[in-house]
Amino acid sequence: MKKGLIAVIVVGVLLMVGYFMFKGMFNQMNGLREQTKSQWANVETAYQRRADLIPNLVKTVKGYADFEQETLTQVIEARANATSINLNAGDINPENMAKFQAAQDKLSGALSRLLVTVERYPDLKANQNFLQLQSQLEGTENRISVERRRYNEVVRTYNTYIQNFPQFILANLRGFEAQAYFKSAEGSETVPDVSFD
Repeated sequence: MKKGLIAVIVVGVLLMVGYFMFKGMFNQMNGLREQTKSQWANVETAYQRRADLIPNLVKTVKGYADFEQETLTQVIEARANATSINLNAGDINPENMAKFQAAQDKLSGALSRLLVTVERYPDLKANQNFLQLQSQLEGTENRISVERRRYNEVVRTYNTYIQNFPQFILANLRGFEAQAYFKSAEGSETVPDVSFD
């Protein structure tokens, strides 16, 4: 009888330890996943701020009748494409992230071309409204960079946690999947060739 009682107590203690261990792991995974969702919302907010600045920038530039229409059209189309791709925090996988990032990179490229083209228009460069918008856009680009870096840090913590033993067992059972990272734009590792001819 005494051995049976000891066995029941040992089994009970092991079950309780297992329960609290898995409960703690599940809560930790859930908390980390929520952090990735929250940080993704910050990334989206930064991108939305950029998208919201573009119509005013285009309107200001359009005031200069001889400004290249093709450049403006590229910016408008790239903005429309970038804002049409909505990526929910639950749908972040490498394929969806690549689509989202490609659209955002295309918009960044169009904006860069616009700002380079502006150099040929001294009156526009001196326009106070344009200067303010350009400054806000630069600040927003910095915010995007910061939020993307923070997102990658949170994702690294989450992905590492759910891939460690014994968490990966519970993660697989409960559907916790690794999140995709932001990656550098293709060609960004190449230093641009600057010529002063």
